[in-house]
Amino acid sequence: MVEEKTVPELHFSRNEFAQRITNARKVLKNKKLDALLVFSQESHYYLTGFDTAGYVFFQCAVITADEQPVTLLTRRPDLQQAKETSVILDIRVWYDAEGANPANELRDILSEKGLAGCRIGIELNTYGLTGLSYDRVLNALENWCTLEDASDVVRGLRLIKSPAELEYVRKAAQISDAALLDMIQTCHPNTLDTMVTGAGLNAMLSNGGDVPPAGPLVNCGRRALYGRSVTGSHAIKDEDQVTIEFASSYLRYTTCIMRTVVVGAVSSIQREMFNVVSDAIMAMTEAAAPNKPLGNIDDAHRKVFDEAGHNVHRFSACGYSLGATFRPSWMDVPPMIYSGNPLLCEPGMVFFLHAMLANTDAGYAMSFGHTLVITDNGREVLSGLPIELASNS
Repeated sequence: MVEEKTVPELHFSRNEFAQRITNARKVLKNKKLDALLVFSQESHYYLTGFDTAGYVFFQCAVITADEQPVTLLTRRPDLQQAKETSVILDIRVWYDAEGANPANELRDILSEKGLAGCRIGIELNTYGLTGLSYDRVLNALENWCTLEDASDVVRGLRLIKSPAELEYVRKAAQISDAALLDMIQTCHPNTLDTMVTGAGLNAMLSNGGDVPPAGPLVNCGRRALYGRSVTGSHAIKDEDQVTIEFASSYLRYTTCIMRTVVVGAVSSIQREMFNVVSDAIMAMTEAAAPNKPLGNIDDAHRKVFDEAGHNVHRFSACGYSLGATFRPSWMDVPPMIYSGNPLLCEPGMVFFLHAMLANTDAGYAMSFGHTLVITDNGREVLSGLPIELASNS
């Protein structure tokens, strides 16, 4: 007989969740918003612990600027999960039926909370709110209240990680290191690139990680020049290149790592490209500092590559924020790291920096990426692996 579970399975203390909700309410008050419609699964997880893939359907939490309890509207398959993974006590269920419109039930919840005629924020920049669901919300609340995009309310809070969150981030980094080493060792001639992917996933899960929210990206041959993964397996050749990029996840918190692995002899072009890439990643890392604009990192990235004559081979941005994310992406954006981004780096922010070259004329790729956290005095690179050319001859 399965033991009945009465205590929620929480990954943070109740006090931490309570403080996060309090902080969100402060932001709502500062923005003169009376409530927030939470559609982002990342926000659900951050504020309440609710852990599910049910965000692909209509799912919304209502957080008021005052002290009313958080209310969740979800589907029946997520009811028990909401009870056992979150601090939410008021859980409402909508049922699938012909013509069912959960937006009307959401309006009833808002009415119970006295929000008619009020200014209500809604998370628009999220995979958790489809165009159809947004259209339903607009129609249900037309002339009933004022809606305003408030995608930045919880996202802004999530940027700075607590000590407890950083413990999970560091654990994810350890898993990433272990997975990368196994993947590099699997890069041999006549091995399918999908076997390299499998080695990485096996290492992640064997070391206590989650199934990642996306990837891994493993591209060999000319596909190593791509910035995205593609379907279809390819066998690694005797003289080849394999671009590897992935995020390991621990309790949803991710860290990324990236390498281009040279299989066989290292050419002079590849050696020169790696030297420039390593110079770039070191300059970028040094530019990641507290109270400095995020755009400074990309300025350093561009300077190294452009002065080395690789301006046409580099990418237009060089990284992004990381946190606790759900499918389909490990990227926790915004913010992206691009020249001119004025966001000031603060202690507790976590970023993935990548230096990538794609010489499409010569057919060579080279890349290096690691995750770091901004500290009071600078930054902490979370990977314990050295900055060196990855090769398997």
